[in-house]
Amino acid sequence: MKAYNPVPPNKIADHVHRILVLENYHVTNPFTLPLFANGSPTLLFLTTKGTIDNNATGHLTLFGQTVFPEILTIKDNFTIIAYFFKPFSLFSLFGISPLELTDRPVDLNLLPLPKTSELQEKLLNAATIDNMISLLNDYIADLILETKADWRIIKYATNEIGKNTSKESLVLVQKDLHVTERTFQRMFEKTIGIAPNLYRRICQFNSAFEQLNRRKYYKLSDIAFENGYADQSHYIRAFKEFTN
Repeated sequence: MKAYNPVPPNKIADHVHRILVLENYHVTNPFTLPLFANGSPTLLFLTTKGTIDNNATGHLTLFGQTVFPEILTIKDNFTIIAYFFKPFSLFSLFGISPLELTDRPVDLNLLPLPKTSELQEKLLNAATIDNMISLLNDYIADLILETKADWRIIKYATNEIGKNTSKESLVLVQKDLHVTERTFQRMFEKTIGIAPNLYRRICQFNSAFEQLNRRKYYKLSDIAFENGYADQSHYIRAFKEFTN
C-alpha cells in the first residue's frame, strides 16, 4: 500500500488542514481502516465503494466530528483521497449544521450543493490521482468563494484550544472573546458540532497519539504527562475511549 500527503494549495489552505492519499492495488483480503476522533471534518473520496460498520458508503462521503470510533472496510483495489478540514469549515463551506453530522457521515450527493454529481462523475473518470486532487481542490475552492459565513472567531477559538489542550484554555478563550460560558458553549456546538471541552479532549488525545506514532518518548508515562494527562492510566482510558 502507498500513502502520502499532498500539500493543500494556497487557495484552500485556510480551510483544509491536510490531504491524505492511500493506494492499494493488491487487495486480497478485506482492507480495514480505523476511523477515530481527530477534530477534523473530512471529505472522503473512494474509487471503490466500501462499508462503515457494515453500512454501505458512496464514492463521496462527508464526515462531521467523529467521537465514537468506526471501521471502514474495502474489499477491492482502491484509491482513497481524504481532505481533512479545519474544524470550523463544515458550517462555513457546506451550509449544514455540524451537529447533524456528528458521528453521522453523509453521502455528499445528498446535500443540496452545486456541481456535486458532476464532481463524482469526473473523479471516477479521471486518468490520474493528480487529476483527482486537482478536481477536488477546484471544487473546494469554489465553495470557499461562495461562503458568506464569518468564521474568524471560531477559527481563533479552535486554534487556541488546539495549541493549549489544558482545561484552562477554555476559560482563557472565553475571556478573550468576552462571552459567557453558555454563549461560548452554544456558539461552539453550532459551528463545530461538539462541546468545547470534548473538542479540547480530542485535540489532547490527537497530540498524544501523534507523539506515540512518532515514537518520541522513553516511557508511556512521558506521553501522558507531556500532553496534560494526570497519569498514564488517565491517558490509557482516553486512548480506549477514542479508538475502542
